[in-house]
Amino acid sequence: MNIKDIIKQKRLECGYTMKELAERVGVSEATVSRWESGNLATMKHTKIMLLAKALKISPAMLFDAPASPSLSLTQQEETHIKKYRQLDADGRERVDYVLDMEHKLANERAEKEEQRLG
Repeated sequence: MNIKDIIKQKRLECGYTMKELAERVGVSEATVSRWESGNLATMKHTKIMLLAKALKISPAMLFDAPASPSLSLTQQEETHIKKYRQLDADGRERVDYVLDMEHKLANERAEKEEQRLG
């Protein structure tokens, strides 16, 4: 089963209208409709978490995945982790700060895009 079918099935099982689910997740009814149509391009991580909570399922279940999937890393990600582990506490703190700020900016951009799309 794919994500659009899971969203619709679980929404109906919970007895929610699209509008009710939208209110619980903090998106528009049109956004829920797009998700159920398979248009997931604007779905953000934070919305996945809220959606899963509203549907009373784990986020992994949205992707029909096992509850604790194994993490697969690219070579570049492995290299970053190795470098990070070699840093002292101050270096790690600076990297964590920059990563948190970049993550926050990415989420803000995604929210603005979602608002723009309705």
